[in-house]
Amino acid sequence: MMAKERVKAAPSAVLKSRRVRDYALITLGILITAWGLNAFLIPNKLAAGGVSGLATVFHYLFLDKFGVSVPIGVQMLVMNGILLVIGVAQKGWRYGAKTVYGMIALPVAIDVLAPFTPHLAANDRLLAVLYGGAITGIGMGLVFKARGNTGGTDIVAQLLVDKVNLGIGQLMLAADAVVTLVAAIVLGPDLALYGAVAVFVMGTVIDVVQEGLSVEKAAFIICDEPGRVADAVLHQLGRGATGIVARGLYSGEPREMVFTVVSRREIDSLKALVHAVDPRAFVVIADVHEALGEGFKEIGADL
Repeated sequence: MMAKERVKAAPSAVLKSRRVRDYALITLGILITAWGLNAFLIPNKLAAGGVSGLATVFHYLFLDKFGVSVPIGVQMLVMNGILLVIGVAQKGWRYGAKTVYGMIALPVAIDVLAPFTPHLAANDRLLAVLYGGAITGIGMGLVFKARGNTGGTDIVAQLLVDKVNLGIGQLMLAADAVVTLVAAIVLGPDLALYGAVAVFVMGTVIDVVQEGLSVEKAAFIICDEPGRVADAVLHQLGRGATGIVARGLYSGEPREMVFTVVSRREIDSLKALVHAVDPRAFVVIADVHEALGEGFKEIGADL
């Protein structure tokens, strides 16, 4: 009985530990995002898409037209609250439970950190766009890596994906485009274009945080001597190799393709080895954002 209980308890302990780690990572990501928005984007009137961008537009609209300062975090809470109600009505309470933490934590962090965050790159909007986009991208990347969510355009995309013939990524881009258009009307086209650049930088950095930098290379090798090529990869490079059964569509003859993954610094050695074995070999080399398993990062290390 004790052994069975330990077996049952182990996965539970792992899941609990992972939940703690995920919430810690989401919280860190939210704090970084809030700091980046307060330091670079919001004070420079840069609407970098999403609910935060729309709240920035309205903040300066009310401030310039009526002299009323409406906190951006409060606006985000209201907007996200409306979206959450719609989302729960359409998809049920379980959907809402997955998003409520990020939806509340980010607006609160923005308003709480605002008085203590310095206004950086005040005289250079290009620097503000680059640094603001990169820092908020790091923060949001950490949130997404921990399976978190901050609401906003994510919810809009998830609500519309079943109703229109577009993917979630395309719908999020469309929502950000609408925010950019509103920013162009309210703040002017120049600031809107800067905001669009910030959206691009943020999205690129989010991808890097989630997928990692491309530090490995995958090679697909089609040659007349697959056995000798695989032997060279295994024993001279010390890397694994897999033979993939293929067929040449021009000749109709069966072929064996060698597949291997090497580090960036090993790619020249691999090409030299293949050329030495079969100068007529056809080699395709592709970027690999992450390689898990023997010879690379341990699988499950960042889960």
